[in-house]
Amino acid sequence: MISMHTTLTLLQKQKVVPLFYHADVEVCKGVVEALYHGGIRLVEFTNRGPEALARFTELSSLCKQLYPEMRLAVGTIASGKDADDFIKAGADVLISPFWDDEVASVAKSAGVLWIPGCMTPTEIHHAVQEGIQLIKLFPGNVLGPGFVEAIRPLFPGIHFVVTGGVDATAVSVDRWLKSGVVAAGLGSKLITGEVLEQKQFRVLQEKLTSLLLELGG
Repeated sequence: MISMHTTLTLLQKQKVVPLFYHADVEVCKGVVEALYHGGIRLVEFTNRGPEALARFTELSSLCKQLYPEMRLAVGTIASGKDADDFIKAGADVLISPFWDDEVASVAKSAGVLWIPGCMTPTEIHHAVQEGIQLIKLFPGNVLGPGFVEAIRPLFPGIHFVVTGGVDATAVSVDRWLKSGVVAAGLGSKLITGEVLEQKQFRVLQEKLTSLLLELGG
């Protein structure tokens, strides 16, 4: 697990958060290796399949052995049990698409940073009242950068990341960054189905390296 400060520092440096899920362990290892060598030090593995916990556990072990600087967040945490299972598996950060009281409680008890998803000012206000300082805006393709610009004055000192609707281009990511988020999540637009199916890990690494350079990371 890592602190809020460390997580925020990584996000501000990377500007993007790659996120993915795959059931094949070798594919998962290939993706993490490509991301690491491409310049990423915080990646989100999404809890979106029956093999998610097993694959995450293996990736956690792999990173400790080969990529000690890599931090693993786990996304789509929807219950207290999910939170507890992945914390025990080595999750550094928990991420959810919505607010959940059980997840909030488990994360707080374990001292693990939790980034809940919010879509409205009321949801953001609730999260802030509960002590959350880093919030995921989701879905980005519905909200748009204009939403971030509008709400930022309402929540001084609160940091936002966005997921959904962000293209894997410097132009798209920069538009969100200028609106006020600290980083943008990139899923299938970066780690495409073709990359996963054809194991194009070198292509992924080169694309990511180029993107980070364009973003000034």
